[in-house]
Amino acid sequence: MPLSYATLPGDIDHLIADDHAIVERQFQHLEAGRGNRRVLVDQITAELSMHAFAEETVIYPIWKEVGMKAELDDATQEHQKMKELLVVLGRTEPGEAEFEQSLTELIAEVRHHVQDEENDELPEFRQKVGAERMATLGKDFITAKRRGPTRPHPKAPSGGIKEKVAGALAAPLDLARDAVSGTNKELATDPSGLLDPQAQAIVDAHSSLGPLPFETLTPTEARKQPGPKDAVQKVMAERGIEGPEPVGSVEDLEIPDAAGGTMRLRVYKPANAGTGPLPVIMWIHGGGWVLFTIDDHYDASCRGLTNKTGAIVVSPDYRRAPEAVFPASHDDVLTAYHYVLQNAASFGGDASRIGIGGESVGGNMAPATCLQLAANGQPMPAAQVCVYPVTTGEQFGESMEDAADGRPLNRALLSWMAMHAFEGKPDAAKDPRIDLLGWSTDQLAGMPPTLVITDERDPLRSQGQQFAKNLEAAGVPTTHRYYEGVMHEFFGASAVLDKAEQAQQEAARHFTQAFAATL
Repeated sequence: MPLSYATLPGDIDHLIADDHAIVERQFQHLEAGRGNRRVLVDQITAELSMHAFAEETVIYPIWKEVGMKAELDDATQEHQKMKELLVVLGRTEPGEAEFEQSLTELIAEVRHHVQDEENDELPEFRQKVGAERMATLGKDFITAKRRGPTRPHPKAPSGGIKEKVAGALAAPLDLARDAVSGTNKELATDPSGLLDPQAQAIVDAHSSLGPLPFETLTPTEARKQPGPKDAVQKVMAERGIEGPEPVGSVEDLEIPDAAGGTMRLRVYKPANAGTGPLPVIMWIHGGGWVLFTIDDHYDASCRGLTNKTGAIVVSPDYRRAPEAVFPASHDDVLTAYHYVLQNAASFGGDASRIGIGGESVGGNMAPATCLQLAANGQPMPAAQVCVYPVTTGEQFGESMEDAADGRPLNRALLSWMAMHAFEGKPDAAKDPRIDLLGWSTDQLAGMPPTLVITDERDPLRSQGQQFAKNLEAAGVPTTHRYYEGVMHEFFGASAVLDKAEQAQQEAARHFTQAFAATL
C-alpha cells in the first residue's frame, strides 16, 4: 500500500516505499512458486543492494543528527543481516536447502524492516526534517542508487563518507561481474511468469539490450537507453520480419506550439487513400511527459491505425519535462488539435470527422483535451481511445501493488516521471487535466464515445478501469477491453504480439464506427 500520509512523487520516503512495493511483489511471486526463481532473486539482490546503499549514504547519517540513533542502530543491523543472506543466495541455487532457507529468512527480515520504516521511522524522519527537505533528499537518493553497487558487500562500512567511497569502488566491479555472468541481461525483464510467451519475448529482448534502470537516471541519460521500440525491432529481426509497417506516406509538418515556438506534427496517410477528404485521428504518444517522442515505438501504433482505419493519423511532438513541465505538454496537444481542426483540408483531412486517442500519458491528454474543448464550447471529437491511460496522479488501486514490479513500467518509474513532469508544480496532480478520476458527472458526460484499453502487468491498470466505470456511469457510450498476459506499452507491438494486433483492430473499429455515424 502507499504510505499512510501524504507525499510528493520525488520525496525520499515516497521513493523508498516504491522500492519496498516492488520487492514485496517479487517476494509474492517466489512464495507462490511462479516465475523464474533465479532471476527474481537476482533482481531482488540488485534492488536491495542499491536501495541499502542509498539509504545508508543519504538518510542514515541524518538520523543520527536528528536524534534517531536507536532507529539507526536497528536499521543498520537489519541491513547487515540482509546483505549476508543475499551473499548466500548468490552462491547457491534455487531448490538447494541453503538457498531456500536463506530466502525464507530474507523475506521475513525485509518485511520486518519495511514495517518499521514505513510505520515509524520514515514518518518520524519527515516530521523532524520537514517536507521540503524530503524532496531534496529524494534527488540525492536517486543519485545514490545510480552510483551504488548491484551486489551485497556486508564487510563494507555502512554510513558516511567511507560507505560512499566503498560503493563508488564496488559499483563498477559489480557491473563487470554482472556482465560476465549475464546477470545484467536479466535485470530489466519480467520474471513473474505472468506474461504470455509473445509478451515475454519482448521484455526479454529489451532486457538483453542491458538498459539501466530509468528511474535511477537523469532524463537525458534515460532518453539514451534502449526502449520498447528497440525491443520489438530485436524480436522482429530474430523472426525475419521486415519493418516498419508500410503506409501510403509519412510527412512531418512544422506547426506552432503553445509557447510561441514550433513543434513537429507527423502526418500518416493510408496506402489506398483514394480521393476526397479522409477522417483524421490525432494519436498522442506516451512516455510519462519525460521520455520518448514521435520517433519512438508509437510510430508503429500510428502506422497500424492509419492502415486499419483508412484515416489520416497525426501525432504531435509536444514539449517534454523537465525542460517544459506541466501543463506544457497538455497545452501543446490542445494547440495541435486546434491546428488540425483548422487546417485538416490542407493535408487531405475532413475536419468534420476527427477522433482523438493515445497511450499512457497520451491516453490522459486525449480526454483532457476533450475537457478543455467542452469548457470552451467547442465541438467534440467523434470518438476517443485511451490506451492504458494515466487518469490520476495518485497511487490508485490494486495494480499499484500487484503490478508494482511490472516491466517496462514499474511503480518507481511512475514516480520518477511524475517527479520531473510536475517539478515546481506541487498541486499539478490535483489539476483536472491530470485527475480525471476527480471529474464531476457533468464533466464526464461531455465526453465522446470512448474505448479504454487496459492490461494485466501494468501499475496503471486500476485507474484506467475506474475511468471507464466512471464514464459509463455518467452515460457515455463506453467500451473497456482488458488484455491478460501483456504489459504497458504493448499496443504498438502488433508486428510480434497478437494481442497488440487485436487491440489495434479494436481501436480501429471504434474510430471507424464513429466516423460512419457522422456521415
